[in-house]
Order: sequence, then C-alpha cells, then structure tokens
Amino acid sequence: MNTIFIVLPVLTILMFQLGLELQIKDFTLFFKRPKPVIAGLTGQLVLLPLLGFLWGYIFGLDEVLFVGLLLITCSPGGSSSNIFSMLAKGDVALSVSLTALSSIITLFTIPVIMSFIVQYAGSTGYGTINLPVLPLIIQHIVLMVIPILAGILFRQYCPSKAGKVHNVLGKIAFPALIFLISVFFIQHYQTIITYIGKLGLCILFLILSALTGGWVLSWLCKLHEKEKRTIIIEVGMQNAAQAIAIATSPFIFHNETMAIPAIMYALLMNIVLLVYVRLKKRQTLTG
Repeated sequence: MNTIFIVLPVLTILMFQLGLELQIKDFTLFFKRPKPVIAGLTGQLVLLPLLGFLWGYIFGLDEVLFVGLLLITCSPGGSSSNIFSMLAKGDVALSVSLTALSSIITLFTIPVIMSFIVQYAGSTGYGTINLPVLPLIIQHIVLMVIPILAGILFRQYCPSKAGKVHNVLGKIAFPALIFLISVFFIQHYQTIITYIGKLGLCILFLILSALTGGWVLSWLCKLHEKEKRTIIIEVGMQNAAQAIAIATSPFIFHNETMAIPAIMYALLMNIVLLVYVRLKKRQTLTG
C-alpha cells in the first residue's frame, strides 16, 4: 500500500476540520494580543527549525533523515494542538489562531528553508536531493489552503451542518492519523528499527528543547499561565501529516525514508505532550 494515498485524504480532512473551527477573529488576534502570537510564531517558524538543524548536526544524521527532520520542524502547527491546549487548561483561542496563521505562513517559509537545507545536505546514496519548489507550493495550496478556506466558507454559510460535520470529523481525524502512522510503521519497521536509536534520541532531545524554548519565549514575553501553556504546546506540536505528504509525494521528494523522522516525531511528540498535560492537570488540582 502506497502511504501517499492515505496521507493525502488524512491531511485534507485535518485541514478542513481546522477550517470549520476558524473565524475571522482567529486571524486578527495578533492585533489584539500581539505578544503571545509573536512568541508562538517565533517558536514555531524560527526556533524549531534552528533546533532541528542543531540536533540533526550534533547526531550526524545522514542526508535523507536530516532533510526529513528539518521538514517536520518547518511544518505548521498540528491541529491536535488545540485539543492538547484544552486538556492542559491553556488558551484554546490562541492555539487555533497560531495553527491557522502558521498553516498560511509556511506556504512561504517552507520553500525558502527547505531549499537551503537541501543545498546544505547535498547528494546522498539515494542520489541528489532536489526540491521542486513550484510543485511544493501547489501541493501546499491544494492540500492545506483550499481545505481550510472550504471549511471556513462551509461554517459561514451552513453553520448548523458545519457543527455536525465538525463533530464527526473530530471523532475520525485523530484515529485516521494514527492509522496512517501505523501503516507507515508496519511497511517500514525494519528501516525504523535500524534508525530508532540515534534518530529517536535526536528527536526526543529536539522535542524537549522545543518545549523548553517555548517556555523561555513565554517567560521573556511575560505571558499569562494559560498563554504560556499554549505556547509550549504549539512550539512542540507539528503537522506530521503535511511533512509526510511532502516527503512521499511523487511530485516533490518521493522518498518514504525521508518521512521516518515525521512518523517518529509524531509518536514521541504525543507521548511527551500527554505527560505534560497530565503534569499540568495535577498542578492545577493541587494549586
């Protein structure tokens, strides 16, 4: 089974679901509360790629995995971050706004950053890594921007139906993502097991340093506790489905090995954030 035929509908569903949650005010939150928005976007779009580059270099990942690691760090925030923010008693409105804004902004940042990374990585045993920028932009628009806009318009003109659709998608979106990860893991378990030691440790350090970086940014911006919890989650949680779609797309990289970092990142990220949410819940109860 070619995973691209699973990841494309999963990513489309996730983005359409995100669109159903969005309102115009989610895109204008920056003008009302600029500090948390700047902190979140800086963490996602600047800090995380820099940390990915640092840890990938320190662990000496080969070129394909290095590019795959940077690909997940350049991706926008994952829509599941909204759920994690709610569970952690964070600022859900801020989480939704950051996910929406990062999904749009990465349309421009991913081609720029990944072009540099591909040039840095050079040639590999799989041949020279090429990044066709135009197909990347087109795929980003088709799989992310259009579904988000469709969700926004559907909610605007069919609010009652949109609520019902959102409830249904909310129940199937995360299981669909887990199904995608499971299929990919089964198909590539030998390769994943080969790299799980060094790559897994690299990704774990990346996630922990990203969460720490989110906390530092929140502290520097003197954010409230709810905003701080959301920033930490947003900086750590990335849209793994998009990274997998770019890595495996026959129009872009067409390399399933390159998607392994995104798969491992998604698994470890959810585990770490579940622990974080549990700690925050306990802290809230005891506080």
